[in-house]
Amino acid sequence: MAVIEVQGLHKRYRDHVAVHDVSFSVEEGEIFGVLGPNGAGKTTAVECVAGLRVPDGGSVSVLGLDPQRDRAALHEVIGVQLQAGELPDRLRVREAVELFASFYPAPADPDDLIDRWGLADERRTAYAHLSGGQKQRLSIVLALVGNPRVAILDELTTGLDPQARRDTWAAIEQIRDAGVTVVLVTHFMEEARQLCDRLAVIDAGRVVALDTPAGLVAALPGGQRVRFRPSAPVDDALLLDLPEVHGLTRRGDRVEVTGGGDLLAAVTSTLAAHRIVAGDLRLDQPGLDDAFVALTGASREEPA
Repeated sequence: MAVIEVQGLHKRYRDHVAVHDVSFSVEEGEIFGVLGPNGAGKTTAVECVAGLRVPDGGSVSVLGLDPQRDRAALHEVIGVQLQAGELPDRLRVREAVELFASFYPAPADPDDLIDRWGLADERRTAYAHLSGGQKQRLSIVLALVGNPRVAILDELTTGLDPQARRDTWAAIEQIRDAGVTVVLVTHFMEEARQLCDRLAVIDAGRVVALDTPAGLVAALPGGQRVRFRPSAPVDDALLLDLPEVHGLTRRGDRVEVTGGGDLLAAVTSTLAAHRIVAGDLRLDQPGLDDAFVALTGASREEPA
């Protein structure tokens, strides 16, 4: 069942169109990723879903609620962690959670959430003294304190070190395992591949692809590459006649074959049948970053 339906969403800032005719749906219980380069319109789109911005066109439904017309009701079933979210430096962890809990009619227990998300030792710590990972865990707690059915998490791991990033990934999976549908905004390829059931790739305000991470990779033309040095001359037609092979190029004494399916087995078995050994054999499999580059033309934005 779809818990979020977005149809023809459009948002403009003066002469700049931030979101243009964006459509997607989010199924109950999934981690749905919104992936794209910086400035692609990802945050604007999800802020319209959360009711934080008024769209100029299109329609949005979250659990059957209109984010603008039913804002008060939506507030009770959705939790949001924004990319630029900050708290006062002197506000303590437990004070922040209690404050946010007071906004809801039936909130979760603040102490239980603090303990569950590994902040028990920081209960009395001021926000300014928290590490980056601790601040992100607190952001998750604040997004969940209202017992939401949907959580929107925007660039949750930006600026974190690798260990803190992976700890946060585990926390996001915990949220989904607790029955909360998650919308995750990111520009990190590995994060999207690791966490998301499906992805909407947004570029220049438009959805350019909508599929599973594996589906986006599989859609790449001639995705796999097999490179080798043959022990004897190879007729190009011998390999180009194979249904798995889409193309063949030569670089000196090396042969590079592109294609799909079980490309490696098809090539090596054909060579073996003609008593040709494939020396220095290498198989290159495409990844989500390759699909991202192909779809958006943007440089890869993997974390350092």
